[in-house]
Amino acid sequence: MGEVLALKNISKAFVGVQALSDIDFSLLGGEVHALLGENGAGKSTLMKILAGITRPDGGEIVIDGVPRRFQSAEEAAKAGVGIVFQEFSLIPDLDAVDNIFLGREKRGRFGLLDRTSMRRAAAGIIARLNVELDLSVPIGRLSVAQQQFVEIAKALSQDARILILDEPTATLTHTEAEHLFRVMRDLRRQGVGMIFISHHLEEIFEICDRITVLRDGRYIGTVPVAGTTTDALIQMMVGRRIENSYPPKPAGSGPGRVVLRVSDLQLEKDGPVNAFELREGEILGFSGLVGSGRTETALGVIGALPCQRKRIEIDGRATTVTDPADALRQGIGILPESRKADGLIIPFAIRDNISINNLGKYRARLGLIDGGKEVASTAEVIRRVGVKAPSMETRVETLSGGNQQKVVIARWLNHHTRILIFDEPTRGIDVGAKADIYVLMRALTARGYAIVMISSELPEIVGMCDRVAVFRSGKLVNTLERDAIDPETIMKWATQERTDELV
Repeated sequence: MGEVLALKNISKAFVGVQALSDIDFSLLGGEVHALLGENGAGKSTLMKILAGITRPDGGEIVIDGVPRRFQSAEEAAKAGVGIVFQEFSLIPDLDAVDNIFLGREKRGRFGLLDRTSMRRAAAGIIARLNVELDLSVPIGRLSVAQQQFVEIAKALSQDARILILDEPTATLTHTEAEHLFRVMRDLRRQGVGMIFISHHLEEIFEICDRITVLRDGRYIGTVPVAGTTTDALIQMMVGRRIENSYPPKPAGSGPGRVVLRVSDLQLEKDGPVNAFELREGEILGFSGLVGSGRTETALGVIGALPCQRKRIEIDGRATTVTDPADALRQGIGILPESRKADGLIIPFAIRDNISINNLGKYRARLGLIDGGKEVASTAEVIRRVGVKAPSMETRVETLSGGNQQKVVIARWLNHHTRILIFDEPTRGIDVGAKADIYVLMRALTARGYAIVMISSELPEIVGMCDRVAVFRSGKLVNTLERDAIDPETIMKWATQERTDELV
């Protein structure tokens, strides 16, 4: 099919920062075109301009050969542009029909809602997507994957021929992602052009036709998927070759003494009882299937989930950990799976996020905070973890995903933790930032920190972990060491026949 979209010389600046400089991008009908780049490369800004959310300073948007200048998202939608954000814009208490037609309700005589017509139209769009979901239940009761299909249906209900998918697989299981790809292939056959944003390069090679790479707000190049490699894409994205994404594991005698011993950990009545040890200077991986109990076990340890039984020793001494605040007092910090929801106060500055759990450290006379001491301490820990920002007063919401993760890590280092639990530490961040996080983790273990790393990515588990605890159905079934840490062995212990559910 022919070209349905051309972005020509798009530029945009924000308060002295040049976000985009003369960007070119094209999309064919029935094509899946990947838009790649590190966090901060300009991908989101470019897509917001296309979707009418942000206005460009210069350049031209051409749809079906007609120049366009959108003043709002509504104008872009009427021109056939639909966008599915990583964070959905659905109302949980409304059903799928109401969400699909929200603000565009069909009405009959006397201005009354024509619910029959809306339901018929919604059912037709869902059938077009070849997915099954109950149109009458509140959106909040649907799975994440089903909610995503409702978002896509909402865009298609406005006759979208250009569909932007921003990190659509970030919260999906492997099986759900494969279902999404089947839907995308069906839409491709129907002539819908799709712009696909993802940090997972293996997905790019599976579903996309062409790839455009941005770096630092500039256009780097466009290549066909069939004519490129992962290494070539990474070099285009980061401007340097990353020879090895994972820093070498330490040689020699290996990890030191046991700093955390968890025994008789039982989350639910009649549930499995787990036990494990964490040693100084090591990264212990938690791996398994969706629902295997990886994160739940860690949350039970720190008291974020209630336990039927729990025995913990820290540095060889029996102790009680009643809640996350108690865990922190005893030197255990957690980088949660959702950094925005659970790990950070997004509107606050970097300094506030780092010092907030440890204000007593800066207390002066009359209960006041010694601002100079706080600034000096915060600056030192920011330097140690490598947060990149204009200043420590920069709001966390303006940072890239990788820098947000570093702020959470900095908070716990500032609190003198020794045991760190990293839950999906590289989810939603680009390849360059991932490499930075890996190097930081290795630097921490070299200084004697002990890390539990929970990850859904097998290459990450294999590349980073000194030992791997494999979970299945809530039970820690085996702990692998050294040469036994490989994808096949982890799979063997994680599942018997349900390998398609591994994430």
